[in-house]
Amino acid sequence: MLSVNNNYGAAIALQSLNQTNNDLNEVQNRISTGLKVSSAKDNGAVFAIAQGQRARVSALASVKDGISRVGNVVDAALSAGSSVSDLLVQLKSQAVAAQSADLSQAQRDAYDGDFQQTLNKINTIVSTATFNGANLIDNTTSTLRVLQSDLDTGTGAGNVATVSGAAKPATSTTPSRSDLVINASESWDATNNTLVANDYVVFTQGSNKYAVQVTATTTIQQFIDGVNSASGGRITASYNDSTGVLSYQANAAIATAGFTVDVNSAADLSGTARQSNFINGVAATTAATATDQADARPSSTAIIVGYDFRVGGTGALNALQGLSIGGSTTTNATNAVSVLDTAINSLNSNLATLGSQSKALSIQNDFLTKLSDTIESGLSNLVDADLAKESARLQSLQVKQQLGAQALSIANQSPQILLSFFR
Repeated sequence: MLSVNNNYGAAIALQSLNQTNNDLNEVQNRISTGLKVSSAKDNGAVFAIAQGQRARVSALASVKDGISRVGNVVDAALSAGSSVSDLLVQLKSQAVAAQSADLSQAQRDAYDGDFQQTLNKINTIVSTATFNGANLIDNTTSTLRVLQSDLDTGTGAGNVATVSGAAKPATSTTPSRSDLVINASESWDATNNTLVANDYVVFTQGSNKYAVQVTATTTIQQFIDGVNSASGGRITASYNDSTGVLSYQANAAIATAGFTVDVNSAADLSGTARQSNFINGVAATTAATATDQADARPSSTAIIVGYDFRVGGTGALNALQGLSIGGSTTTNATNAVSVLDTAINSLNSNLATLGSQSKALSIQNDFLTKLSDTIESGLSNLVDADLAKESARLQSLQVKQQLGAQALSIANQSPQILLSFFR
């Protein structure tokens, strides 16, 4: 039906044109930014993930900068240490030369003059081995702490909360991962195990509760997987195949969040409290409470050890203070050779440790570079637009926009047909 009050065809054409314009704006935004997800409006979940990963890439860059700075301090110490080691070799050569019995005192004193000049160079070299205000070999910086990870791990993150169940008695066969958690044949626990099929094991961590239902056919492995899944990885369940003990570890310190394990007929702990030695080993009316255990994860912080390479200091070269190879006999030269041998061995041992520390920092820095590249690649997969595809889509939408405008123009002309009925 034709009407001058309503033009349904034009309304539909306008809706289609508006949708095309919206799609065209979206494509143009993707092409101009290079991103298919440039704001939370595009895809809230992906944008949140992407922002988290961008933050981590930025954190990794800061960690790498810190490692590079400390690495430069160590490298400065190594360069100076190598030079000092070369000077010790020269000093020993001079001392050995002064041991010749055919030399006069004046000749030994001449050797000693060169010896003292060489000896004096050591402290000058050591004092200049500074980078960014730190010197690892002049006794001013005994240790340097460097952040080697962007994650707060190790003892710096505090202790972890751990709960362990009771072991199955040695007189019974240790249950395997395919055994049933609830099984009539487990008569070893008939007295203490009042767990009923379809009961819940409830983990309380701070204000959060995570419930795992245990059916009559739940296996140990299924229960472990259920704990990890229900808590989103916040609580890790594990099983010792040799002792038959189930343990649960919370990833937050007990002091800050608290951690308990209950068995109850209801997921919210409003039902009947149960007991299961196999699961938590406590009385039905008492929740299994976590105990603090030291976090055994690698620390996010590394300690770089420094040394004292000064002549007369407290380290490897302390005995060189006042050393001489002059005199009327070979006594001083012979003693100097012995002292230098000890100093060379001690210095080289210290240099080996510094070298190992420098290598460890380089390895960690290389790893962080690769990790950062991997994260950025994953981030790109999440948010980057396929520009070739968007270019093709742009061409299509531009044609569609022109056709939509033409269709709207045609639809707007339809009511004019009514005029012909009145001629």
